Amino acid sequence: MNMINNLEKMLADGQDSLLLRFGLGQAYYKEGHYDNAIAHLQRALQFDGEYSAAWKLLGQAHADSGDTQQAIATYEKGIEVAEKKGDMQVAKEMRVFMKRLLK
Repeated sequence: MNMINNLEKMLADGQDSLLLRFGLGQAYYKEGHYDNAIAHLQRALQFDGEYSAAWKLLGQAHADSGDTQQAIATYEKGIEVAEKKGDMQVAKEMRVFMKRLLK
């Protein structure tokens, strides 16, 4: 939680950015706080809707929170974005995650 506290302090001090929001999303996800992770990852994507890693982690957070339908929708959008950008490895990973959810 120390990392989360540091990042939240930066945010409170007005340092809002794509990487800060992604970092917060990642930290909350690792702690199992999926709702907080989802909120920060969605905000990260408002900074840059083509940030493939954020789409992937957002899909994972939805899946782990139990929202399978939202996870699938997020992966579909994330795959589209990643392929358009040329992030083929990230697109491939999201396809695997999505396939597991569809079983």
